[in-house]
Amino acid sequence: MLQELVVNQPVIEAERFILRPLRKSDAGLIGMYSADERVARMTRDIPHPMPPGAVEALITNAADPKRTEDIWAIDGSANGHAEVMGLVGLERMDRNQSEIGYWVAPAFWNGGIATEAVQAMLDANPHQSDRIFASVFQDNPGSARVLTNSGFDYLGDAEAFCVARNATVPTWTYTKKM
Repeated sequence: MLQELVVNQPVIEAERFILRPLRKSDAGLIGMYSADERVARMTRDIPHPMPPGAVEALITNAADPKRTEDIWAIDGSANGHAEVMGLVGLERMDRNQSEIGYWVAPAFWNGGIATEAVQAMLDANPHQSDRIFASVFQDNPGSARVLTNSGFDYLGDAEAFCVARNATVPTWTYTKKM
């Protein structure tokens, strides 16, 4: 059983939802959405199938004071949406830089949720980063549009390992000077 988490991480307001730290009650929705192969295949680190305890470990790790990544739930409950519509993560890098990552549950695709969440994160800039990086798999042009709509500039092609695919996948890399 997870203890209730207290995380030194700001709540960020957007128009249709808030970005808030994860809490133990999020495990069910995060587990249901991230177990969807369509979600897992577009991330680097979500396994498919999802092993038992993985979501609880994610929530526990998100509260670790020594963590290098802050993770927020996209919580639309105040506006009649789900408590968790997806997640946004911001990983600390060296030289005052961060890398943003995000996923949105399929039920909320094509509604601008990811773009609004990324823009809210950029506006808040909770790590006070000078530059933010992002990469997306090349077979996910919708996620690339999220970045370009949020003012990211294309940096180049690369590749990253995808746990769900058990393969190295070509990526597009983006950057935004803050």
